[in-house]
Amino acid sequence: MKTQGTKVLLPPAFRSRNYRLFFAGQGISLIGTWMTQIATIWLVYSLTNSPILLGVVGFTSQIPSFFLSPFGGVFVDRFSRHRTLIGTQILAMIQSLTLAVLALTGVVHIWHIIVLSLFQGFINAFDAPARQAFVPELVERREDLANAIALNSTMFNGARLIGPAIGGLVIARIGPAYCFLVDGLSYIAVIIGLLAMTIKSRTIAVSNINPLQRIKEGFEYTFGFPPIRAILLLSALVSLFAMQYTVLVPIFAEEILKGGAETLGFLMAASGVGALLGGIYLATRQTILGLGKIIAFSPSVLGIGLIAFSLSRFLPLSLFTMLFVGFGTIMQIAAGNTILQTIVEDDKRGRVMSIYTMSFLGMTPFGNLLGGFLANHIGPTNTLIIDGIACILGSLFFARYLPTLRQMMRPIYIKKGLLTDVKS
Repeated sequence: MKTQGTKVLLPPAFRSRNYRLFFAGQGISLIGTWMTQIATIWLVYSLTNSPILLGVVGFTSQIPSFFLSPFGGVFVDRFSRHRTLIGTQILAMIQSLTLAVLALTGVVHIWHIIVLSLFQGFINAFDAPARQAFVPELVERREDLANAIALNSTMFNGARLIGPAIGGLVIARIGPAYCFLVDGLSYIAVIIGLLAMTIKSRTIAVSNINPLQRIKEGFEYTFGFPPIRAILLLSALVSLFAMQYTVLVPIFAEEILKGGAETLGFLMAASGVGALLGGIYLATRQTILGLGKIIAFSPSVLGIGLIAFSLSRFLPLSLFTMLFVGFGTIMQIAAGNTILQTIVEDDKRGRVMSIYTMSFLGMTPFGNLLGGFLANHIGPTNTLIIDGIACILGSLFFARYLPTLRQMMRPIYIKKGLLTDVKS
């Protein structure tokens, strides 16, 4: 039934054709990415039954982001972010299809997974800062940027909901190899979307400064401004401790909750539901007011969720607690990202976002390695309790300094014409 005079209200960022293409392509590909993530940790645990090797694979997949992201940031500040993303997506597709072939032919070994995870980490070191810095180029109006970032979080976590659920079923029915195959093929959607975009040429100032000096400038700018520094340090803490659960979930699914691949899929999907709800909430916000408070309280929500999940021995309760884990995680990530993208100077955007990548993705491998080691010695339950306490303490520390950080950010928002009175 059609209603006359009714207008469909689209999110502000969807007014930009390039962003619509980006959203559609990424939405499809990210489902495949989450299928691969759950298939990888299940395959590693099936092959080795080792919490330590779960941590090692998580470490190798993301450690390049810690060391190479600053160089990736310099690269995307000096060259086309659009073309960089096309290249990284092609390489990521090759990586996933290679893993699919190895798994389908039955010759896959743990060292194959480690090497290919390391290769994916190298790709991410350039892809992540390019993707973060590229978002402002996709929206035609600066005031739509916060909505675009929130929609990215919604898209990411919608896939995080769908991907693990599908992945768990696929693994249980026909095996993890087909998750890798679907992921590899899903990159085609991203590449088509990127090629269909019309991107305006970006003015890049000619500079003879060597890359190391430009990296130094990026660090001085980033850590010289307390609001940016505080957001990055909190992100690093959440990455180091909270994200350990992603490699320990198979142990809870199989040994503690007495389930299998489907249980793992449901747990990851429940986390995705919580994150999706958080992303939807942020996407419907009409102002940047209050984002500072969201950053401050979100790690506490996440920490409480982790502690409750670690103590649960009842699947419905575990699923419920994972809602809070996903919700707290995405609220902290997306709110922090929005503030960073808003206050950073455009000629330093790539470098700042590369350091943001270091603080989040780059710290995750150390957390994975630490989580695997602790779980092997004190058990996964005690490990997640420690992680939850660390998140709560970080949340309280950030909240203590929030009023001071607000005053420092206020002039920037006023200068950019975004607000006349800032209480972020």
